[in-house]
Amino acid sequence: MEMALWAHSPLCSRGRPVLVVRPAAVATGLAQSIIRCSRLTRGRLVRCMASSSDYPRRNPRRTSTPKPKGTASRGYASRPTAESSTKKIEQSSTDEGDLSRSNGTLRGEATEQTSTAEESSEVELPGNVSSSAKKEEVDADEEVGTKEEADQNQSSALSSTSMDDESIDRKLDEYRGKISALVSSKPEPSSLASVRGQDQSVVGVPKESQSFFEAIGGYPAKETIIVSGQDITEAAEEKATSKNIEREQFDLSEDGVGISSDAEEELPVAEDELRITRDQEQYEPDMQAPVEDAVDPEVLVRRLEKLADENYSIGNKCFVFPEVVKADSMIDVYLNRSMSALASEPDVFIKGAFNGWRWNPFTEKLHKSELRGDWWCCKLYIPKQAYRLDFVFFNSGTVYENNNYNDFFLEIESDTDEHSFEDFLVEEKRKELERLAAAEAERRRQAEEERRREEERAAMEADKAQAKSEIEMKKSKLHQTLSLASRYADNIWYIEPNTYRGGDRVRLYYNRSSRPLMHNTEIWMHGSYNNWIDGLSIAERLVKSYEKDGDWWYADVTLPERALVLDWVFADGPPGNARNYDNNGRQDFHAIVPNNISEDLFWVEEEHRIFRRLQKERREREDADRIKAERSAKLKAEMKDKTMRAFLLSQKHIVYTEPLEVRAGTTVDVLYNPSNTVLNGKPEVWFRCSFNRWTHPSGPLPPQKMVNAENGSHLRATVRVPLDAYMMDFVFSESEEGGIYDNRHGMDYHIPVSDSVAKEPPMHIVHVAVEMAPIAKVGGLGDVVTSLSRAVQDLGHNVEIILPKYDCLNLSIVKDLHYRQSFAWGGTEIKVWFGKVEDLPVYFLEPQNGMFWVGCVYGKNDESRFGFFCHSALEFLLQSGSSPDIIHCHDWSSAPVAWLYKEQYALNGLTNGRVVFTIHNLEFGAHHIGKAMTHCDKATTVSDTYSREVAGHGAIAPQSFKFHGIRNGIDPNIWDPYTDKFIPVHYTSENVVEGKSAAKKALQQKLGLQQTDTPVVGIITRLTVQKGIHLIKHAIYRTLERNGQVVLLGSAPDPRIQGDFTDLASKLHGEYHGRAKLCLTYDEPLSHLIYAGADFILVPSLFEPCGLTQLIAMRYGSIPIVRKTGGLYDTVFDVDNDKDRAKAQGLEPNGFSFEGADRNGVDYALDRAITTFYDARDWFNSLCKRVMEQDWSWNRPALDYMELYHSARKN
Repeated sequence: MEMALWAHSPLCSRGRPVLVVRPAAVATGLAQSIIRCSRLTRGRLVRCMASSSDYPRRNPRRTSTPKPKGTASRGYASRPTAESSTKKIEQSSTDEGDLSRSNGTLRGEATEQTSTAEESSEVELPGNVSSSAKKEEVDADEEVGTKEEADQNQSSALSSTSMDDESIDRKLDEYRGKISALVSSKPEPSSLASVRGQDQSVVGVPKESQSFFEAIGGYPAKETIIVSGQDITEAAEEKATSKNIEREQFDLSEDGVGISSDAEEELPVAEDELRITRDQEQYEPDMQAPVEDAVDPEVLVRRLEKLADENYSIGNKCFVFPEVVKADSMIDVYLNRSMSALASEPDVFIKGAFNGWRWNPFTEKLHKSELRGDWWCCKLYIPKQAYRLDFVFFNSGTVYENNNYNDFFLEIESDTDEHSFEDFLVEEKRKELERLAAAEAERRRQAEEERRREEERAAMEADKAQAKSEIEMKKSKLHQTLSLASRYADNIWYIEPNTYRGGDRVRLYYNRSSRPLMHNTEIWMHGSYNNWIDGLSIAERLVKSYEKDGDWWYADVTLPERALVLDWVFADGPPGNARNYDNNGRQDFHAIVPNNISEDLFWVEEEHRIFRRLQKERREREDADRIKAERSAKLKAEMKDKTMRAFLLSQKHIVYTEPLEVRAGTTVDVLYNPSNTVLNGKPEVWFRCSFNRWTHPSGPLPPQKMVNAENGSHLRATVRVPLDAYMMDFVFSESEEGGIYDNRHGMDYHIPVSDSVAKEPPMHIVHVAVEMAPIAKVGGLGDVVTSLSRAVQDLGHNVEIILPKYDCLNLSIVKDLHYRQSFAWGGTEIKVWFGKVEDLPVYFLEPQNGMFWVGCVYGKNDESRFGFFCHSALEFLLQSGSSPDIIHCHDWSSAPVAWLYKEQYALNGLTNGRVVFTIHNLEFGAHHIGKAMTHCDKATTVSDTYSREVAGHGAIAPQSFKFHGIRNGIDPNIWDPYTDKFIPVHYTSENVVEGKSAAKKALQQKLGLQQTDTPVVGIITRLTVQKGIHLIKHAIYRTLERNGQVVLLGSAPDPRIQGDFTDLASKLHGEYHGRAKLCLTYDEPLSHLIYAGADFILVPSLFEPCGLTQLIAMRYGSIPIVRKTGGLYDTVFDVDNDKDRAKAQGLEPNGFSFEGADRNGVDYALDRAITTFYDARDWFNSLCKRVMEQDWSWNRPALDYMELYHSARKN
């Protein structure tokens, strides 16, 4: 059965293929088509979809029919469309010249059926396209059979439906509902949309269903297949050409539906009368002849014309087809150019995007359509993730039709909504970040490989140069030796035979008489060659010769093959056991050795030999360094992870999460204990949460009332963490409306999120300081500026330092120092230099008035100089266009930055910044500190205890609400016993005993102390009153009383104190020689050796804002003995008295401490420490291991500072 229709090609295409549609039965509401195209020279079966619910699950093809020459470019390819089989189509009379017809009527009797059900194995349900058991593309043996075979198939199908009455009733009820829904439903306009050109199995009806449909008079739906010149395999085609295929063609009645069918696929169609045209000649067995049939698109044209007229009549400038737009489909967009702002434009384009202009932007060109009027159109693909289409029209220039500035938009039927689209975007962003990360990793790998190649080339050149240098030296010395060499020495030595060469075995004779060995009974020859080039390489014992007259001795010697001269001495024993030598008056003995190679060739080969040796040694060193560096990096990474875990647990008595590590895309529980907060006793607690420092696009989550957790003391709230969250932020309140808040004293609670597809934007931080280690270090301030900056930079932020360019700077360690720019301010020119110190970018300001050319950091009109520097630093930021997020100033010396910024710059160009001020020592510049406290956004000092100790100070008390204590840390790259070049044996916590033992021996040897296993107490300090010098003196004598040893390293800025300790040193060195050593100077290498070699480090400060000495001591496995004050109290936990306090900090006890400032306090701590060394050595060694494994670096302080910076930005 066939019917002739015009092709449903896009109306804006330039060609229309002629198509034929034939129906096949399906048991579902899917309308699939088999369409035959007459444009092709050979026909092929192509499966595609028309009005199919599983369209989104099929892969689209560019075209469903061959693209004719001259058609539109990509995006406008012709796609045939087919009407739903339930829609009635009027037969066009214009086909008669092309197609031969015969009329007939398709009946519903079962006897007229052929067994098409055998070609399909199961009912096709929406969304579950199953393969047919026997496909349409079958061998001709299966497609074409004898009449007898067809009858057998029919009988088989009929017999398969035998069942009892109840089964029949159930089947009737089951299918009646399906059929009524399929027959009564009208096809959606989308059924005229694009047609798939994808190879899919033809979906038919199972055997057991076929007879049932025959009994009720027809099939509920039709299946259509397209035949084009593309999508069938050559093998299938060859099979198809080998068999005859009988076809029947039917004319359509006015109310009929066009169907075509093979003779073996005659299907009765209920309720539709069909006029049938038969033309068997049209289907040649070899399928090579072009198909003459065509599909009539007039119904489609009339539908589109009607839509165009309706839209035109109501003033709509554009419409789309299908009218219901679905995701993962093609649509036609029509614009009436004459009704738009583009009426006079020759070119029309559509520009759009999806989901509120957020995704997948596009631009396509429209073409004049075949509709009446000035309608232009193009095809658009609607992606699966789209729920809205936004677009405008324009002329590719500046003329737009944008719906009166409101843009055009279409709602899309889609499984995607705004929330799921957000997840999709996040996932796409994750993939993009992974791609970028992989690309960046590859770029870095290539750059690293290139760097290594360059280093290898440079190292090889250096090795060659060194080899050449060594050869020149050896050649010079060898020539001197050759000038002394001979073949014999009368009555002293000679060689037999007289002629010899390198490699020969010769006999060396020696006359013992009248020589230094004349009384020795054992004589040895110790030798080498070419001026001892290989060291002592020949050793032979001489024996007495009884054949020679006189006292001659001899030894058989093999001459080295490469020898030009043989070198030797005589001795009274073998190497290592000889005492007396005959070395020819310290000139040694030398014999010329004729050789087989020239001297020039010898030196060339020797140079190559030396070069290979140097390369081998260098590579061995590099391998050892690499292994050490990898292990050091691993240890630091493990320490960093451990610190992060401790950071997450630091608030556990108040709040923590389950799981402890929050990962993006997961659900976490937040557990909160209000009893330790301002919400203690409140009947309700509400949880308020957001992400990414309260900046997440989804905004804050709705307040959530917390419920009791299982443990009873905590409340619980559950949160879903977005995939693009890198930080979780929350506070707690007493009610849904707010009321009293627990916001961590204005800092809020924050928990880092791992595995996020988004990264935290880097913050721009600028330090303005007058000290920086190691180029301008006076005290601890310089260490903090450098170490804190590096730690924050390691977290991914942008950190810069502004420093005066003193004339006393150690510029040799500044990398790439160069002049950057100049600016005028304060009546002088200020030159700006730039370089890197410890991989940190540093700007050096150099006023040309000579203000910093005074030869020192402090001591020359400091207040005026530093005030000028602070003002010029802000002026530099302004004039250079910099806009830092945080400006961090330190101590009184750069305190003016705080008020100068707020009074002069915050409203005049530097509006983005916030000022953080750190007090390192309140002892100096209290007035400047107080003024800076007033103007800064946040203030810190260098330990929590010290912040409480000074909170009542007049400069701080009025602003104590913004004052926080954050302890300092140490730089683990500088203070690392595993890589320290100043100690004899490198060690970690795993071999701390061996490492410290070697360091102690080296220290004792260096300082002239007794090599005994006694406790060594180290003291490394500035000798000032603050450091407790009276307690230091007492501790020295107490240690000596306990049979210990004392090493002190330090100097006093006060000459009187320096003189006092000089006298003490003289006294101790005399009375306690070999047990005490006072080095009253600054010696960096010696300080490293003391930290490693001492068993204890004493820090008895009267006050100590932070203190680094005790932290470095623990890094090297030395046990601190400290007074409980400031940062000493925050970092040292007494092994006997501070177990609970240490546990609250997630630590174990790590030292000995005392209170008070008298001798009794010192004795209390010192005696317990020394007793532990003597009486509990194993436990003491485990304590050394423990303190080494604690992290006192900048890992934790850097996290605390970032919290503070963000809090300042929020405020």
